[in-house]
This record gives sequence, structure tokens and C-alpha cells, in this order.
Amino acid sequence: MSESSAAAPSNTGILRFFRALGPAIIVASVVLGPGSILASSKVGAAYGFGMVWVLVLAAGLMMGMTALGARLGVVLDGTLCDELTRRIGRPVAALIGLTVFLVCACFQFSNNLGVLAALEPWLTETTPAAESLYSASNAVLLALNGAIILFLFGSKKLYLPIERLMMLLVGLMILAFFGNFIFLLASGGAPAANSNASTAPPPTDALVSVLALIGTTFSIAGAFYQAYLVREKGWGISEVKRGLIDSVAGISVLGIISLVIMLTAAISFHGRDVQLATVSDVARQLEPLFGPSAVVLFSLGIFAGAFSSFLVNAMIGGAMLADGLGFGGRMDSMATKWFTTAALLLGMCVALFVPTGQRVGLVIFAQAMVVTGFPLLAASMLYLAAAKDLEGERRIPRWMLGVAALGLAVVLISAARLGYTIVLKLMQSS
Repeated sequence: MSESSAAAPSNTGILRFFRALGPAIIVASVVLGPGSILASSKVGAAYGFGMVWVLVLAAGLMMGMTALGARLGVVLDGTLCDELTRRIGRPVAALIGLTVFLVCACFQFSNNLGVLAALEPWLTETTPAAESLYSASNAVLLALNGAIILFLFGSKKLYLPIERLMMLLVGLMILAFFGNFIFLLASGGAPAANSNASTAPPPTDALVSVLALIGTTFSIAGAFYQAYLVREKGWGISEVKRGLIDSVAGISVLGIISLVIMLTAAISFHGRDVQLATVSDVARQLEPLFGPSAVVLFSLGIFAGAFSSFLVNAMIGGAMLADGLGFGGRMDSMATKWFTTAALLLGMCVALFVPTGQRVGLVIFAQAMVVTGFPLLAASMLYLAAAKDLEGERRIPRWMLGVAALGLAVVLISAARLGYTIVLKLMQSS
């Protein structure tokens, strides 16, 4: 056997692996937005290495739920909303579609704020008056959302260009954040500039950051939409195993990047008296290595995270609302495009009225709020997965049912904890 023929199976395996990255890498790019980056930084700063297990658990659950979503998309005759309509009724499917739409609207609000937060250092340095800053911010959001809407209606085949763009942007983020972490370790983990030692416990808001980390890493909405992406990709029952490879590969990218960001913030900030109110504050973790350029580098990372999930996140909300109402959930349908436009405009309009100093906090709070809609989505996926008519090769493996049940328990606890925190804060402020 020649060397070339011996290498052929390996090359084929590698090519097969990268072909399998499509749907899950799109889900990962949606989840890895500014909220994930900022929440990972805040959790690392507040708890050090103490919450690494939360990230690992959330990423593991996301892998399982994304694999379940892919399998459901292959083995069910219709879309998830079609199946819910047939088995329970249109009102339930409409409620599911509306829930995903509102969850994505929260993410979209966060993405718009992420863009503004990323551009904040340049806008504040180049404009002397607050009024000019807000005018510049408004112009940026209007131009960006307008360009995306034009692309949305101008492109006939959306899946392939979106898949390729997401792969490129996620690849660039991997290089950037891994490079930052390696440089930080090489420098001996130098503390962030202008920070003093502190023995104070993590602030109450740190818990919201943990919930935001769960909401961004374990995104049931993204796992739910995986069932639609594999249908767009044209997968059949013979390719169902690819869903597991795809899920593990794509979500591993998300989990590892979030872990690197968390560890970087833990090394730079934990145990020190720092306030992470703006992107410039969070970027200080890179100052020992890059000096004044740290803000520029970190802002580019935030912008890439926001931009990579901007269109796809809104499209998830638009497609699910369209399908829930009975218009179909294909990317290229006119109903999906109109509802996607509604998600884009809703996120933009809310973001326009947020003051500069509150952007980082509200990005994280918006990410935490999405967990309130996740229990309904997790329960519907578990319900469909346990359907008795899925037999033989269409049967859902027991381990996937177990992951779905555990995921439902996690999001129920997270939603209840967030509700308790909000009520407690309201009582304290009254």
C-alpha cells in the first residue's frame, strides 16, 4: 500500500469532520456573542476558577441538546413546530415560536449594545460632547441594521454564505482569544494595571453574571433551531450520526473560547478591587501585554462576537415565529425575512436609549433574562423526543433523553433563581 493511499482515509475523515461543522458552528457563533464574552470575564473576575464547573456543565448540556435538536430535525416528518401543532395544537406551536422570538430579541438587544460598547472607546475619544456620542452611536446602529436588512432581502440563498461567514469569524475569534491567553501566561500572569488587592466577596450582581453565562452557553433556543438547520442542510436519516460530531465540535469551540476568556479574567482580576462597568474596564486584563492597545484588541473581539451572531440570531427568532404561526420556517421564506426584520428593529430600538455607562451591565442582564424562556423550549424538545411513534432507527437514544431532562431541570432552577434575585432587588429598592 502506498503512502498516499494510506493517508487517504485520514484525509477523508478530516474533510468529513470539517463538513460536519456547519449547523453547530452557526449555533456556536450565535451563542458566542458579546454577552458570553462579558459574562465570562465578569464571572472569572468575581469567582476566579471557582465557576469553571458551571461553564463545563453548561457546555456539556449544550452539546447534548444540540445533538438532540439535530436528531429531531432528521427523524421527525415535519419541523418541530409542525410536530407540536399536529400533536398538541397550533396555540402551543405559536407560543413556542413567540418564546424563541422574544429570547432572540433579548440576544439582539445585547448584540446591538455589544456593537456600541465595542465602539465606545473610539466614539468617546473623538467626540467632545455627549450629544455627539449618541448621534454617532445611533448612526452606527442604523447603518449596520440597515445593511443587514438589505442583505437579508437581497440574497436568495442564505444558508451557504452565512455558514462560511460564521466559520471565518469564529476562526478569527479563536486565534485572537487564544493568542491573548498564551501571551498572558507567558508574562507570568501579570495583574491588571491600577488594581488593588481585595478580600471582599463577589458582589450580588456576580450571580446575574453566572446566570448570564448559563444563558449564553446553554442556549436552548440555539439547540431548538438546530433541528431547522439540519433540514436546511438536507441531512437524512443516514447522516444522523453526523449530528453528534457536529454538536461536539461546534459547541466545544464555544466552550473553550469562553473558558479561555474566563481564565484570563480570573488571572488578571480575581482578588483585586476592580470595577468592570465598561468595555475599557474589562479590556484592562490585556494591559500588561498590550498597553493602550488592549482596549482596541478587546473591542475588536466584542465587535466580532456581536457581528457574528447579529443576523443569524435575528433569523432564528424570525424563522421560529413564522413557523409557529404556520408560515413555515425556512431561511429563504418571505415570512421569515419579515419577522427577522422585526427582531432586528426591536433589538436596535431598545438599544438606542441605553446610556453609555450602563451598556455592559445591561448586556449581561439581557443574557440572564433569556433563561426565563428556556424551560418551555426544553420541555417541548423532551416531549417530542419521548414520542412513542419514534421507533427503530428513528428512536431517540436514552442518553439524549437524560440530557434533555437534566437540561430542563437546570434551566428551571436558573429561571427560578433569577426571578428570586429580581424580586429581592425590587424589595430592597422599595
